[in-house]
Amino acid sequence: MNLNNLFRIAWRAILLSKTRTLLTMLGIIIGVGSVITMLAIGEGSKKSIKENISKMGTNMLNIRPGAGMFGGVRNNTDMQSLKMTDYLALRNEAKLLKYVTPVVSGNGQAIVGANNWPTSIYGVNTEYLPIREWAVEEGSMFGQDEIDNLSKVAVIGRTIQKNLFPEGDSPIGQTIRFKNIPFKIIGILAAKGESNFGQDQDDIIIAPYTTVQKRVLAQTYLQSIVASVITEDQAENAVNEVKTILERTHNIAADEENNFNVFSQQELISTFSSTSEMLTILLVAIASISLIVGGIGIMNIMYVSVKERTKEIGLRMAIGAKGKDILAQFLIESVLISITGGVVGVVIGLLATYVVKAFIGWPVSITFYSIVLSFLVCTITGVFFGWYPARKASDLEPITALRYE
Repeated sequence: MNLNNLFRIAWRAILLSKTRTLLTMLGIIIGVGSVITMLAIGEGSKKSIKENISKMGTNMLNIRPGAGMFGGVRNNTDMQSLKMTDYLALRNEAKLLKYVTPVVSGNGQAIVGANNWPTSIYGVNTEYLPIREWAVEEGSMFGQDEIDNLSKVAVIGRTIQKNLFPEGDSPIGQTIRFKNIPFKIIGILAAKGESNFGQDQDDIIIAPYTTVQKRVLAQTYLQSIVASVITEDQAENAVNEVKTILERTHNIAADEENNFNVFSQQELISTFSSTSEMLTILLVAIASISLIVGGIGIMNIMYVSVKERTKEIGLRMAIGAKGKDILAQFLIESVLISITGGVVGVVIGLLATYVVKAFIGWPVSITFYSIVLSFLVCTITGVFFGWYPARKASDLEPITALRYE
């Protein structure tokens, strides 16, 4: 019997029991739809995480003080371990860093007239904005002269402008007080929005680090040093270069733990992406249970079909059909049910993905491999769970089958 006839017979048998076939397909439909939706959410999350972290700065390195162990005793002064000498050493010696800035920061009330707003002030140099891929939208950024002269000038974010100048007046040239120290506003930053950690990046005051360090905080140490690597593929080498320089400036011996930490954007992206990927795998594994249930349903319905059509099988074998023809017939039925359910499941999955994006607002990204994988799984499911009933049908003896009641 040729393959075309086998497909026609199998399809006719499926159409004769539409309701039962549809119910059998439900497990496959739900499973495939769930897998596509979960993969789309997972891929969307990874892309969103990468984009949001990248917005924080191009190839950024963050150097922070860390509590190291010295002789088995934790050093309590480690959170003040970063000094201006560290920044100057990195600026003068590091070959893989494009920009470097010291960072000092503090929290407090910003006041303009009768308006006040709790916020943070960041003391940085002129290279901070290029590192963060940020720009001054109105006015200008302070320069090296303002840094050298400890000038009380500031650039503010859009959230500060909205809350301290609610009437819509231009902040440029006006005075803002932070911890009773007046700062002249010389620029307004472009809106940057919320970070991946839920922080409002526009709720910020930026001033020369010398002014913040000495006039506002009265401290000699740095909270952090932020830098930008010359190229993305040099991030790991840049981390090692920074560690080598700071180990020398901190006089850290080979057997001692560093009292500072260096983080790259790639490490941060990799950490969050790995977490997102693990959650995606977990969700897909849960969704795949529906495929197993659907496969068992196919096996059950094919087994029942063999029982119901025993006489038909006997008749076909009596007029010349071979065991391999009967095996192929029932196997094709099983695969057709599975693939048809897979097609419907793909459509359901794409619709569900659209609903998630349009109404819930989650980031999604449909990948071609998820659709191909779904069809591959459907085919394997149809063959795997349809094999036993099909084999059982092909093993029937024609006389026994014809006598079956």
